[in-house]
Amino acid sequence: KILKNVRCLICQGQSVYDSETEFASTIKLIVNKKINEGLKEDSIYEFLREKYGDWIIYDPKLTKNTYILWLLPLLLFLIGGAIIYKNLKIKK
Repeated sequence: KILKNVRCLICQGQSVYDSETEFASTIKLIVNKKINEGLKEDSIYEFLREKYGDWIIYDPKLTKNTYILWLLPLLLFLIGGAIIYKNLKIKK
């Protein structure tokens, strides 16, 4: 599960699970090592974030740096809904 939620920094569109790059192989070994050390999923994600940055995780935490990632889809949905509602109201 962890490997499917970690982005390959070389492929930039694939998860580490699906990638065959050297970077992905290294991350797979690191994750297996951390699991064998007894680290929980959240601790492994935090380790990877500290080492490679927030972008490596597909589901970033809500922080001041990621507000736009979380709010932009909601804003676009609301704006789109308002435009559709306005256009439907005008046609009646």
